[in-house]
Amino acid sequence: MSVEKRNPISVKEAISRIMKQNVEVQDTKVSLEDSLGHVLAEDIVATYDIPRFNKSPYDGFAIRSEDSKGASGYHRVHFEVIDHIGAGSVSKKTIAKNQAVRIMTGAEIPKGADAVVMFEQTVESETTFSIRKPFKHLENVSLKGEETRTGDIVLSKGMHITPGVIAVLATYGYTEVRVTKKPSVAVIATGSELLDVSDELQPGKIRNSNGPMIKALAEKFGLQVGTYKIQQDNLESSVGVIKEALESHDIVITSGGVSVGDFDYLPKIYEAVEADVLFNKVAQRPGSVTTVAFVHSQFLFGLSGNPSACFTGFELYVKPAVNMMMGARSCYPQIIKATLMEDFEKANPFTRFIRAKVTLTPAGTTVTPSGFNKSGAVVAIAHANSMIMLPGGTRGFKAGHTVDVILTESNAFEEDLIL
Repeated sequence: MSVEKRNPISVKEAISRIMKQNVEVQDTKVSLEDSLGHVLAEDIVATYDIPRFNKSPYDGFAIRSEDSKGASGYHRVHFEVIDHIGAGSVSKKTIAKNQAVRIMTGAEIPKGADAVVMFEQTVESETTFSIRKPFKHLENVSLKGEETRTGDIVLSKGMHITPGVIAVLATYGYTEVRVTKKPSVAVIATGSELLDVSDELQPGKIRNSNGPMIKALAEKFGLQVGTYKIQQDNLESSVGVIKEALESHDIVITSGGVSVGDFDYLPKIYEAVEADVLFNKVAQRPGSVTTVAFVHSQFLFGLSGNPSACFTGFELYVKPAVNMMMGARSCYPQIIKATLMEDFEKANPFTRFIRAKVTLTPAGTTVTPSGFNKSGAVVAIAHANSMIMLPGGTRGFKAGHTVDVILTESNAFEEDLIL
């Protein structure tokens, strides 16, 4: 594909071209404590049955179910309490006719017992209690191995390690776990108009907001991020910095310098590093001039210099690529349906992505544009937890329409959930 010629492709096709690349997924071992955010490189099997024994799911009394036959409000059946056990303890007694053991949640069912009566189903005295209903064999008993049996696959290769996954690993005694290596990222903010965050503003200049934003987005994955600066705004210097970044990183992200114009060096940079350009224009707003190239199992992402377009490009293209490079089974963003709460009457010749705030209410899920929504907008990003996705070829949408929404924050509903 010629890098100078910009023929727009669909967002779906752009993502597909990224995901078709042959990347090398390597694995390593990490401690359980350091595994959060990694991806499993192996199936995890149960090392024992869960439950390990028949146990009580409630606080109550363990009885022989046959002794409860005929119990009713008119004929209460009485039991003698012969022992008391808590979770982690085992009764040494065997229950005989009309005997019971006081038992706490999680404790092993004592010998002779085959049912549990919850406390609230009894009338207690000092050493006895009575019941008014019969109990079936194994009623209120959690059976040995009913959740998992030894050798069962309980976690699959490619799963992201979440706090819940860590709980499972800990349960089965995995002090170490084999995971895939995370790719490292180089962030390069280009453009002679950029100032450092600490610099005083100057005429015609802006502070570099994209660099810190991209770095933070990558660090949310737990990725190691290196930042590079092009000291001189010329081709030779730019190629040198990109080559240096490729020597140490799996992903190189540039922000800016992708617009059509006399000072656009990226096409020549990709040519200089012998990268295959996967695409250089996408039928989307914002960020239509997003460019992605691939060389030696490494990705080069040329994101827009406009903050909102840059953010959109990271969410749509960098995130799936990172997940793929980690061998994840789930690579794509979560998309939900929501009710649009404001008119958005702008026509959409290309697929449009709008920074938005999604809210979960008792009436359903709603979404509202988060503010000023031009491609150069930055403040709207801070107030957004999602992106509304409006298909190309549409003439705008009215409040009340159902739209597709990409969740960009894992805690999207935390502030708005009404219980």
